[in-house]
Amino acid sequence: MRKVISGLFITLDGVTEEPSNWQETFDEDMAADLGSDLAQIDAILLGRITYAYWAAYWPTYTSTGPDGDYANFINNTPKYVVSSTLDKVEWGGFDTVRLVKGDNLVEEINRLKAQPGKNIAVQGSPTLVNSLLQNDLLDELKLIVHNVVVYKGKHLFDGGEHLKRLNLVSSKSTRSGVVILTYQPRQK
Repeated sequence: MRKVISGLFITLDGVTEEPSNWQETFDEDMAADLGSDLAQIDAILLGRITYAYWAAYWPTYTSTGPDGDYANFINNTPKYVVSSTLDKVEWGGFDTVRLVKGDNLVEEINRLKAQPGKNIAVQGSPTLVNSLLQNDLLDELKLIVHNVVVYKGKHLFDGGEHLKRLNLVSSKSTRSGVVILTYQPRQK
């Protein structure tokens, strides 16, 4: 069965919102880790807000720019947008995006996990990550912890209702001082 994995940039005070405002580096260690993660996935889950940002940017990004390989990957990989408010989703001239209605989250994610293929990655989307964790649908949570405190913004674990225990399965620090922590939910 496929796994749902998530990787999020996060501050020391737990903020995941707008990493472009506080992330000061993306070093070779982080790039290597991301490359390793991308090799293990063949589908992407996006929440409504991340979808809105990404759909306005990535489909128009030229594949010859500095992030060309990543743009090609994002644009050509199947994407599933989880939303209870959207009625349709589009991705420029690409036919690689589908809508998953949030009211059927557990059923739809379990259906995707049961399909053949590589893992499914949640990109950004902290609200979705929290919902997946609360509904026991998240198999791996990677936190890329930046050494900064921003004091304001959306926190990853806002609004949870149930205690969730996680096991640390790996940790590493990058040459720029970012710490990459990978967790898996404990089995009940």
